Amino acid sequence: MRSAVGCLLELVETVVLTVVIFLVIQTLVAQPYKVEQHSMETTLLPDQYVLVDKLTPRFNEYGRGDVIVFEPPPQYRSDGTPFIKRVIGLPGERVDIHDGGVYVDDVRLDEPYVPDGDPTEASGSTASWVIPAGDLFVLGDNRESSSDSRVFGPIQREWVIGRAWLRYWPLDTFGVLAHPTYPSLTSRASSFSGSRSVPAAVASTPLRLAA
Repeated sequence: MRSAVGCLLELVETVVLTVVIFLVIQTLVAQPYKVEQHSMETTLLPDQYVLVDKLTPRFNEYGRGDVIVFEPPPQYRSDGTPFIKRVIGLPGERVDIHDGGVYVDDVRLDEPYVPDGDPTEASGSTASWVIPAGDLFVLGDNRESSSDSRVFGPIQREWVIGRAWLRYWPLDTFGVLAHPTYPSLTSRASSFSGSRSVPAAVASTPLRLAA
């Protein structure tokens, strides 16, 4: 029979291995996040949980329509809460907001995820942006309650934590997040291309998401 010490050592090894595997998965593969604000309604509601994919963006870059989680610009990082928004503009494109809509290189986007077809308005004096190499232009689906690129401009690729792809809680909302198509832009670039580096691993525990 194995000694009590041997059994204890085996138990400790199992626990340590389990913790290591858990941390590796959360750091490099996927991580849960809790939505706390209203900026992505009705796609995502407060108190829902999403699983954020950190792995595939390493070889399949972010594209228009992706819902991403990212570290906000430095001036918005006082409480350490990540933001969640939708990718709208890609490097080299020009994004304009006027007449209640969003235009990419003069083509108006069809955005069925915006609640009730609410108009999109610029948040300040700027209503036109050219997206630099390595950056992304992001907007919340709930345009009236979102602090996004209309306020702080395009975000840097290295700030991005991952792509939200699965809503898993509450159970009655379980499902993969639908990815929109943009037929008017099918002949244009549909995914990110930039020179900024892939972000280092971030926190390994569930985080809350801000507006």
